Amino acid sequence: MEDFLVKAKASAQIIATMESAKKSRILNEMADALISQSSTIETENTKDMQAGKENGLDSALLDRLLLDEGRIAAMAQSLREIAQLTEPVGRVLEGWVNADNLRIEKVSVPIGVIGVIYESRPNVTSDVGALCFKSGNVAILKGGKEAEYSNQIIAKVLQDVLERNDLPREIISLLPDSSREGVSRLIKMDQYVDLIVPRGGEGLIRYISQNASVPVVKHDKGLCHTYIHQDANLEQAIAIAINAKCQRPGVCNAMETLLVDRAIAAEALPRLYTAFSTEETEMRGDPEVQEIIEVELATMEDFDTEYLANILSIKVVEGLDEAIGHIAKYGSGHSEAIITENYTAAEAFLDRVDAACVYVNASTRFTDGGAFGFGAEVGISTNKLHARGPMGINELTTYKYKIYGHGQIRG
Repeated sequence: MEDFLVKAKASAQIIATMESAKKSRILNEMADALISQSSTIETENTKDMQAGKENGLDSALLDRLLLDEGRIAAMAQSLREIAQLTEPVGRVLEGWVNADNLRIEKVSVPIGVIGVIYESRPNVTSDVGALCFKSGNVAILKGGKEAEYSNQIIAKVLQDVLERNDLPREIISLLPDSSREGVSRLIKMDQYVDLIVPRGGEGLIRYISQNASVPVVKHDKGLCHTYIHQDANLEQAIAIAINAKCQRPGVCNAMETLLVDRAIAAEALPRLYTAFSTEETEMRGDPEVQEIIEVELATMEDFDTEYLANILSIKVVEGLDEAIGHIAKYGSGHSEAIITENYTAAEAFLDRVDAACVYVNASTRFTDGGAFGFGAEVGISTNKLHARGPMGINELTTYKYKIYGHGQIRG
């Protein structure tokens, strides 16, 4: 692995100063290559799907794993969108002249070598590879074993384009040792690797956070809430809640807990029950919810669980303060929403809720690099330092200070 990482580190020097137009042209070539190799990618993905079914993967994981013609086309489109984004490297973030007449510029630069560890979704291989490439970084990718064949063919397609442009394959590559031991070594190689981004299960993220000597930006669990305030438009609230939970339950920005204001619970809960029953959602509620609709009892463990399935916890709260308190106790800092027509309540929620993304009158499902206009994302950071929320190309840069003098010495 060390030989591989030495090559990766050397490759970082090549891509860090590559012209923006060249990067964009190569990304468009990669998009073309994904389309031209679509049938081969589908064939390899079929192997993963078959193995997943044999190994008992649930429907949510199989949905994440699937690649068909439409999803491969979406992967290619994502690369084209990333290619069109404004160049993130070389931006002058600030500039000034100090008391010693030194001209100082704070300029964006690539982070360097970025290791991304993820599960299930093979489109992450092309998304992350492209984002790192556009931002002048080397990407070392470690996907889940359930997507082994898919990840290998996608990486090969991208690497073949790199080689045709006389660039090292190591600029976008899979970790050569994908075992647990290999990952354990990678996250301690801080002489070669500048950042680790884990995205996946809670256990994976905890292990990496606790054992890495390389800096880590976490894509942690998404325990997302929607709070229906007493001044909500109820028709709108129901539509948003259904979308947040049911449009795609197995993703991190799906709602897991619905909070309903006590002032409207008697009216709102029966209508919500009807709507969620139509979607075959398994509902669990606190005792006050159970007095109004017939659902299973929600335990404290339920309120602390990211289901990633069509299961919903429901709680009645006494106004804004209790809703915010519940989110503070159980939320994961990912995405939280309030549904209300009350401007004061909306602004209080936005200001007081501690999360990467906070919504008024919209579904949490919009927390996504593509939906935010980033083309894709490396992850959705629940950290507070360096990056927070969907991580696009600008979040894959750091900065340096360039200082221009004309003979100054410090006295």
